[in-house]
Amino acid sequence: MTQAPAIPKATRRRHDQEIIALAVPAFGALVAEPLFVMADSAIVGHLGTAQLAGLGVASALLTTAVSIFVFLAYATTAAVARRVGAGDLQSAIRQGMDGIWLALLLGAAVIATVLPLAPGIVNLFGASDTAAPYATTYLRISALGIPAMLIVLAATGVLRGLQDTRTPLYVAIAGFVANAVLNAGLVYGAGLGIAGSAWGTVIAQCGMAAAYLTVVVRGARRHGASLRPDAAGIRASAQAGAPLLVRTLSLRAILMIATAVAARLGDADIAAHQIILSLWSLLAFALDAIAIAGQAIIGRYLGANDSEGARLACRRMIQWGIATGTGLGLLVVAARPLFLPLFTGDSVVRNAALPALLMVALSQPICGIVFVLDGVLMGAGDGPYLAGAMVVTLVVFAPVALLVPAVGGGLTALWAAMTLMMTVRMLTLWLRSRSGRWIVTGATR
Repeated sequence: MTQAPAIPKATRRRHDQEIIALAVPAFGALVAEPLFVMADSAIVGHLGTAQLAGLGVASALLTTAVSIFVFLAYATTAAVARRVGAGDLQSAIRQGMDGIWLALLLGAAVIATVLPLAPGIVNLFGASDTAAPYATTYLRISALGIPAMLIVLAATGVLRGLQDTRTPLYVAIAGFVANAVLNAGLVYGAGLGIAGSAWGTVIAQCGMAAAYLTVVVRGARRHGASLRPDAAGIRASAQAGAPLLVRTLSLRAILMIATAVAARLGDADIAAHQIILSLWSLLAFALDAIAIAGQAIIGRYLGANDSEGARLACRRMIQWGIATGTGLGLLVVAARPLFLPLFTGDSVVRNAALPALLMVALSQPICGIVFVLDGVLMGAGDGPYLAGAMVVTLVVFAPVALLVPAVGGGLTALWAAMTLMMTVRMLTLWLRSRSGRWIVTGATR
């Protein structure tokens, strides 16, 4: 097999500048998102253990519900970027508006489901008798902000498709500050307790949605794009997002299986697993930022009918993924003795986590390739393949992970199974990227 020719230096430099310009602000916005939950936890934690436990259950439910609809950002980014590449900004923003209308409809459906079923959902997830009332209160109030959260996802996709990741960063920072101030004022100043925290989050999310809508509406008026809902466009957005929904649900199933297996290994192992999973998620933000850049850049190249540019951009982003993953892996190895004491003083938990962290470190270059190729194929609108590949990965991972307790394996064996899962993902994505079948040019796929 002949080796692919080297990317010309000028082309490599141009790609590097594009990746940095998009990925760095995207990373900042991604990191800002979990700070909402951290701020809520810090403020509610001083109300009492039951309130904090209730917040923990409700916020986990909300995070899961919103993450399921992350396709609103991914599919919108790809569709808008294609039209930007084709030079049709009016159509690009019109496509983005269809995604926003879909987000509003989905948000309304979630509210209609959550409000009456909140107590049952909370009990289903095992909240204690003392924590359940607080969880129900927080969930019911916060559910009112779900349409705003989903609008934020879709509008973020619009701006990413327009090659703008700075505005989402600024909105995320402003939202975090507003959320912290509102929470403190409503919880303690107004004496509303956990309900005040929920209302603070709802108001902050609505403010973020309003900021995004202001930017998108201005762009629509500037380029003469209609703001009215279009049934065909909304339906097309839903169809484009459906495969990515399957992909996301399969990934969530993998993470839930891993947590369930860790729980069967014992208290120390599940505690260590949660610590490692939090680090794994943080590392994923850095790699996901490159993937977001990939979505925007690849979509733009394909929309401009530049298949060679898309290939070269893909190759350069893979190099970025490998380099970033290797650097993160080395950082994990070096920081292990410093990282674990931040979370636990239990030597048993630390001893369980240390070798598993080595497995996480070794897997980071693989993760780098996976995240980048995921972004490339999303940018190409190759959702059906991504859905199928993730289902295959789930089918491979599930029996291997479930065998870990049966064969006497510990947490390190579980994270070896997680590394296998990422390796399967890498192989399926690499085969697709090598085939070139993802390269479909034009303003629409």
